[in-house]
Amino acid sequence: MAATVTIAESNGAGESITASITNTNMGSTDAVNLDPVAYPVTPGNRTYAKYQRFNLTDLGTSSAILNLKVWRTGALGGSATHVTNARTTSYGGAATYATPVATAISGADQTMPTSEPASANLGIGGDLTGTSTATGYSDYLIHQIVTDAGDVIGSTSTLNYQYDEVA
Repeated sequence: MAATVTIAESNGAGESITASITNTNMGSTDAVNLDPVAYPVTPGNRTYAKYQRFNLTDLGTSSAILNLKVWRTGALGGSATHVTNARTTSYGGAATYATPVATAISGADQTMPTSEPASANLGIGGDLTGTSTATGYSDYLIHQIVTDAGDVIGSTSTLNYQYDEVA
């Protein structure tokens, strides 16, 4: 049996954790499984940051998960950019949770890849070569969309999450 991995999201002051999210929509509020129509981002503003983690809930017959990768596919529209702390080099280690904001976040300034990275870009235990051999979380993936005043509201893209399992 394969490992069971979900994507968890943390929100709010004091960190409320949702262990298995249904979407990673971005918007003008700090909310899990957000409806972007109800919380649109005004062009020229940033979305609220998302603090998400791989959540290993069961190893099944596997012995470990490793090589965590995240990337976005699909166009954002206009000159909007998707920024993150995920990176394949100069990784800053395990970020700590902070109440999500709609302003720039130190260390979450790398452009989100738009194709699968060649190697891990999110760590386990603060290290890109980290391995998870028990239930628990990866490092935080922090990401947000930065819009320009000339952008048009409404774009769709997909955030991809990938990991390797060791039998």
